[in-house]
Amino acid sequence: MNDLSILDLAAATVFLAAWLGFNFLVEHSPLKVRTLSYQMNLHRRRWMMETSLRRVRIMDVGIAAGLQQGTAFFASTSILAIGACFALLTSTDSILEILADIGLDGGTTPAEWEIKILGLALVYAYAFFKFGWAYRLFNYATILMGAMPDGDPPPEEGQAFAENAAGMMVLAGQHFTRGQRAFFFSIGYLGWFFGPGILIASTLFVLAVLGRRQFFSRAHALAVAGHKVPVPVREPLSDEARGRGGPLG
Repeated sequence: MNDLSILDLAAATVFLAAWLGFNFLVEHSPLKVRTLSYQMNLHRRRWMMETSLRRVRIMDVGIAAGLQQGTAFFASTSILAIGACFALLTSTDSILEILADIGLDGGTTPAEWEIKILGLALVYAYAFFKFGWAYRLFNYATILMGAMPDGDPPPEEGQAFAENAAGMMVLAGQHFTRGQRAFFFSIGYLGWFFGPGILIASTLFVLAVLGRRQFFSRAHALAVAGHKVPVPVREPLSDEARGRGGPLG
């Protein structure tokens, strides 16, 4: 780390503090109940409750499969990004020559460049592990959905299965969000290649964008408004509705 200047270390500290601080704000602080992620977790729980009451759950499984496929896409993208970082490491000298020719090297040494590239690779590696685990969790959630009892189980049994599936779905969404957040902060990290001041500015920009989306976006308003829609009371299906006929049918 002796190859990095004091300004570089300070900028990297700001980057990490912004990332970790935002994670704490939206996941553990008292303000988490005001976030878009929290509101969507409530909708996930409501979704699983509704799923437990449905006879045909093909639509629900299809939605879960779509979420899983989206997670697989981001996991694959993370692997490609890591590979690109190692490709950049093998071309350090030529890249620095190009940056120097256009006046964007900022006096960066090969050692500094390699440290920054390795840091970027670590960000994408973190994202890959989050997306990979989220993929498995979505798979587990689908299994729990399939394990929901059919027919008319006791209310407490159906609710217990729905709560378990909802908890797994919420956990999957949480890890997916962390991976996606790493992608967003990696955009801010790119500013470091142009100087520590640019890193701080780009990090604060990403922080502002993420903060707006979590607290003040149109999506947040729609998610909150969705909780105001009354949920109809579902009555147990009769034998006729199930197509079984009466006790003598």
